[in-house]
Amino acid sequence: MSIRDNKPRKNSKNSEKAQDTRKIKGKNTNYKKVKNENIKGAEKPINKSNITKIKNKFNNSNKEIVTSDKSTVDKKSRQQPSKIVNITDDMVCPYAKKCGGCDYQGMDYTKQLEKKQDYMKRLMKPFCKVEPVVGMDNPYHYRHKVHAVFDCNHGQVVAGVYKKNTHDVVDVISCQIEDSEADAIIRDIKGLLKSFKIKTYDEDTGYGLLRHVLIRKGYATGEIMVVLVLASPILPSKNNFVKALRKNHPNISTVVINVNDKRTSMVLGERNITVYGKGFIEDRLCGCTFRISPNSFYQVNPKQTELLYNKAISCAGLTGKEKVIDAYCGTGTIGIIASSKAKEVIGVELNKDAIRDAVTNAKRNNIKNIRFFNDDAGKFMVDMAQKGETADVVIMDPPRTGSDEAFMSSVVKLSPKKVVYVSCGPDTLARDLKYFTSHGYKVKECTPFDCFPMTEHIESVCLLSKVNNRD
Repeated sequence: MSIRDNKPRKNSKNSEKAQDTRKIKGKNTNYKKVKNENIKGAEKPINKSNITKIKNKFNNSNKEIVTSDKSTVDKKSRQQPSKIVNITDDMVCPYAKKCGGCDYQGMDYTKQLEKKQDYMKRLMKPFCKVEPVVGMDNPYHYRHKVHAVFDCNHGQVVAGVYKKNTHDVVDVISCQIEDSEADAIIRDIKGLLKSFKIKTYDEDTGYGLLRHVLIRKGYATGEIMVVLVLASPILPSKNNFVKALRKNHPNISTVVINVNDKRTSMVLGERNITVYGKGFIEDRLCGCTFRISPNSFYQVNPKQTELLYNKAISCAGLTGKEKVIDAYCGTGTIGIIASSKAKEVIGVELNKDAIRDAVTNAKRNNIKNIRFFNDDAGKFMVDMAQKGETADVVIMDPPRTGSDEAFMSSVVKLSPKKVVYVSCGPDTLARDLKYFTSHGYKVKECTPFDCFPMTEHIESVCLLSKVNNRD
């Protein structure tokens, strides 16, 4: 699905547990936090073009940058406490070349969109015209899920991300693409460890307690979840720790201990212990309310997700008479949002935890015309076709690796009038469209969405219709 942080297997959208560092849909993109040095730059109005939807001004990339090698986390800098400085959005990240998380860091935003537009045009040339890429009004601080790995170096606690191609932790302070409040919470947790005598986990020796911190924030509600990933279920003075943290951040709605006691690179374990609040937060998306728990999937850029989902549902052309299959449905977001415009929606997902969340979300929104099945979506549709059942629309939202021939052949067997393909991997999208267009479908339109500014990733929505079908 669009903006999936990690989709470890087909039909699954809910496995945050399989996430290693900061993966987006299967690709390691370690989003780095920014440490300010002396940076000068002047704003220049953006030239609006037909490929962007931007209102604000953003700096061009012609900046004078004065940095020092000490901006990286070498042994010397790790021995010193992190200096908290004000970071502004017009600065180039001094970690960009070292972490490699933001492919387009320092590039003018219009140029980023142009590159993505050109890339999509080349891939989609055999199939259809590409609509203008939908960019962000403000391409900063869009990530509402923030993860930091904790470590200790020469007695100094460090918190941030892994340096590119290593497991050395880069001690970072603030990130231009992460929610600022989430970054502030991570900084304060880092500061509390010494007074509470909490040791960071050493992945080489297996000793220590705190491994990671995960912050999730509701875009519309402002609710905040703090997940402390520990090697043991015991947090010393947990009530006082939460009290001290909430003193600086009263917006924290819930604090959860996630127990990961395995020698693994995966971030989250399977056991969650709520130490404050309800153990989950809620957010609103496209008029519906969704529950977000520590392990459940939820889009990291909800603002762009609303545009993406609305486009997908618009492409489906629902009139209230259609039966819709929401394949790879995850926690049911697209299907639940589409349900008000369809006669019936069937969500199919292989991950049982995701299906449980989907059922909860449907009940939370009082949706009566949607059903969820814990099954392989391809097998499910083949069974439908064998029983003589049909569907008018299939909405498919596969992981970055795309779909597979078994699934796509099941769509062809079911023979819906329309297929709406929500893609997070342009290369695999082009591969899959080649299959569909050789099996009775035509690509009618393709609209790209920039859900991850500063990176090379691009989402898109494609509408396919059966050949000779008037729709």
